[in-house]
Amino acid sequence: MFHYFQCIPGRCNPNPCLNNGVCEEKGKKNFKCDCPKPFKGRKCEKDDCYEDNGESYRGNVSETDDGKECLYWNSHFILEKGVNPFSSFEDEDGLGPHNFCRNPDGDMMPWCFFRRGRKLLWDYCDVTECPDEAPSTSAKPTAAQPTSNATAALEQFSTCGKPQPKKPITRIYGGLKAIPGAQPWQVSLQVRPKGSNQLYRHICGGVLIKSCWVLTIHILYNTKHEFIDMQVVLGGLTLNSEEPTEQTLQVEEAIKHEDYRETPSAVYNDIALLRLKGSNGVCAHETQFVKTACLPDAPLNDGTECTISGWGATENSSYGSNHLLDAKVMLISQEKCSEAKIYGSVLDDTMFCAGYLQGGVDSCQGDSGGPLTCDQNSTHVIYGLVSWGDQCGRKNKPGVYTRVTHFLDWIKSKTETNGCVIKLCL
Repeated sequence: MFHYFQCIPGRCNPNPCLNNGVCEEKGKKNFKCDCPKPFKGRKCEKDDCYEDNGESYRGNVSETDDGKECLYWNSHFILEKGVNPFSSFEDEDGLGPHNFCRNPDGDMMPWCFFRRGRKLLWDYCDVTECPDEAPSTSAKPTAAQPTSNATAALEQFSTCGKPQPKKPITRIYGGLKAIPGAQPWQVSLQVRPKGSNQLYRHICGGVLIKSCWVLTIHILYNTKHEFIDMQVVLGGLTLNSEEPTEQTLQVEEAIKHEDYRETPSAVYNDIALLRLKGSNGVCAHETQFVKTACLPDAPLNDGTECTISGWGATENSSYGSNHLLDAKVMLISQEKCSEAKIYGSVLDDTMFCAGYLQGGVDSCQGDSGGPLTCDQNSTHVIYGLVSWGDQCGRKNKPGVYTRVTHFLDWIKSKTETNGCVIKLCL
């Protein structure tokens, strides 16, 4: 008997890398191209770039900024997950039987779908913005100019709880990167040693509820006393880079709840307010990336799906994410959360729990003080603040949140009378 042997070419034979890129095999089924400058992308595609937000981009980059290969837009894996880009967009959006990055829904730059195991995910692409050859005439998001009276703040934030509208494409969320304008009330609270030139560092989240007011929790007072220079950053997605949509404001005063207390098993009345430094009653300026969240006017039903967001620890990183994340969680009944195997008798009516009892999606360190928002009468309301929990994502240990409805009178009394103020220097 004769056996015939056939040579099977490797992933780098022939060389798939363009523009003199050097191919390196990665296992039996993958490869990586080492690209000469200025070429980049999975196969060292031409040095293309995108203009404005990339809706007109028709280049050939097919790799995310984390090095993941993009799926074909007509991939069966995308369609079987209930996502059909072609049902939402017309031909001029550049979609087709290819895996090149595109921006069909008006995001801030080109993106694509990719997969991790059986999960369908998305991310922005490894493509750069074209350099300006001449002064641009396109409109870019800008903050409103300061005004001469306090009524301007009321006019700017006349509507709360309305995120930036987006075109109707379905993406997968669940602890994934948030898109611009999706959480426009999200605040990053940052500190540094008093009077120093050190960089500010993110310590927790917060929620913009008025032009000059941020709602957060008591974590502010758990920091060391030398960390008393504080600022908030609004309108941004990333912590490690400045963005043109950001607004940075100094914290002038802080107000904690008079009945705050901490025990070995729980935290009670975990809520605080920050008054921002502004001019003539105006602090934050409303843009498509900076908006206020509404306060709730009534309790919501158990089982309601809500959204948590923040820069907290993730399943892949214990130190947090540089990019704002969001995820969906369910409100869990107080009776269920008070079972002995969950949190027992430590819960009171100032708190509630949300998440999934089987574990998984949850809020974690760094998200503290951040928002849990729910849809109430077609408006996003700040229903909870990330407060505490038993580690992250554990079975039968959902996250515990400050119940904002319990503190509505307290919030109103402090923001309208400016009473019980505790200066940061105390």
